[in-house]
Amino acid sequence: MTIVNEMVVPMLGDRFELALVMMYRLHLSQVRKGSPVPYVAHLLSVAALVLEDGGDEDEAIAALLHDAMEDQGLRRDVLCLRFGDRVCEIVEGCTESVVVPRRPWRERKLLHLAMVEGATVSVRRVTMADKLHNVRSFLAEYERLGPGLWGRFGGGRDGTIWYYREMVSRLQVGERSGMMQSLLACVERLEQLV
Repeated sequence: MTIVNEMVVPMLGDRFELALVMMYRLHLSQVRKGSPVPYVAHLLSVAALVLEDGGDEDEAIAALLHDAMEDQGLRRDVLCLRFGDRVCEIVEGCTESVVVPRRPWRERKLLHLAMVEGATVSVRRVTMADKLHNVRSFLAEYERLGPGLWGRFGGGRDGTIWYYREMVSRLQVGERSGMMQSLLACVERLEQLV
């Protein structure tokens, strides 16, 4: 750690580098839904938001790997062995489902909302960063595509907006960070657009 202007600045070490490489390899062929944007851009953005919010190295690593279990089948034991129990617990807290076949969309979302309510500060920070980047992406894509955007998502327009509104209501309890305020403003903007 380094101290700059009386702030403790987390240093990112070899574990973070390993997570970057693993994230890149796991998600190399994946793109954002209905978009040519490489999925790794989302994961890098989430990690940046976590670090900018004061997150530590474990939280940044978890941000990079938050979809690895759900989307790429990374096993829990491999994740824990390489990055430790705390990173593993944060990733699990951000994971909607590893059950195959996946549960129906609404059921997965309800279970994830319930998990977030009792989650640790670290899980909530990574989840908040994930949702903030998603909503910012929705807003940018809505400007380009208009209502056609909603066809990409299992919940459609109404379900997607319901889910993000519910997520905000659970995440904002006792939360006053700048990231929370940004998420709230983006969800409100999304609601106004539609």
